[in-house]
Amino acid sequence: MTKGFVFGKFMPFHKGHQSMIDFAAAECDLLTVLICCSDRESIPPHVRQEWLEKTCGKSPNMAIRIFSYRESELPNTSVSSRQVSMLWAAKFREVLPDARVLVTSEPYGDFVAEYMGIRHIPYDPERSITPVSASAILKNLAGNWHYLPDAVKPWYSRKVVVLGTESTGKTTLTQRLAAHFGAGYVPEYGREAIADSNVFTEEDLCRVAVEHAQRIEAAISDSGPLLIVDTDIHITQSYAMFTFGRELDLPAHLYAANKADLCLYLTPDVPYVQDGTRLSHTDRDRLDVFHRETLIRHNVSFVELPGSWEVKFEKAKELIRQLI
Repeated sequence: MTKGFVFGKFMPFHKGHQSMIDFAAAECDLLTVLICCSDRESIPPHVRQEWLEKTCGKSPNMAIRIFSYRESELPNTSVSSRQVSMLWAAKFREVLPDARVLVTSEPYGDFVAEYMGIRHIPYDPERSITPVSASAILKNLAGNWHYLPDAVKPWYSRKVVVLGTESTGKTTLTQRLAAHFGAGYVPEYGREAIADSNVFTEEDLCRVAVEHAQRIEAAISDSGPLLIVDTDIHITQSYAMFTFGRELDLPAHLYAANKADLCLYLTPDVPYVQDGTRLSHTDRDRLDVFHRETLIRHNVSFVELPGSWEVKFEKAKELIRQLI
């Protein structure tokens, strides 16, 4: 039985890594993917392990393991150095004593394999098959977004949600911000599913909450590193409290899908427009109070955007620039 391994920090894990792992799995009867995690790195080991498991699956001939180490004991570098390779080779021999094959895309793979006394199989060292690297992705997330597996994208995605009561310009602001930043956006599904804000059931609101969360999750894959979302699950809950006197019983994963890095709340200080499907002006302002109370009850921090349409837009742009 041929036992082999690949190793890396996978910060981030990308499709070049995925391709190399697929190649290595075909070369070995049993492949170990070693995630090397130092005590000074910002991305938790279990997050990186989850990326690989979701992307590569749980094949019976593949083991995805975490190797934690201290940078004071082992150098954290990708430089091709014999001295560095000798230190890592000794540690790999302790961790994987039965390994007979090493697959890498790096020149230091030769050194590590030599010191371990095993065979090195280089994979695409010129990166012609998948022309990307972790450093290139971090320098230009938007330009290299398509090289990230779907499991990785949520970690790097920045989500901005636009909130507020009816007729405060959420839809228009969402679209303007998305166009300005070249970002993806998710429209408010409630306006699509419920024709009249005065006529709906709790079942309608549950359907809105589920579908809106699904659309957010789907949009992250194609939107790039910034996603602008019109309305969120807390506003749906506020409608439930406002109309029925109680919140909906919704699963935790829906809240996770809606979790935003920045919540912008539009104050109702712009002209009210009644299109025939909205609440009355008085109820619109009452709903604003329910929205705020719901956000506070759920410990959601938000930044208020008062002023004219243009003032709100300019302030929103400034806040998003600070975020990204």
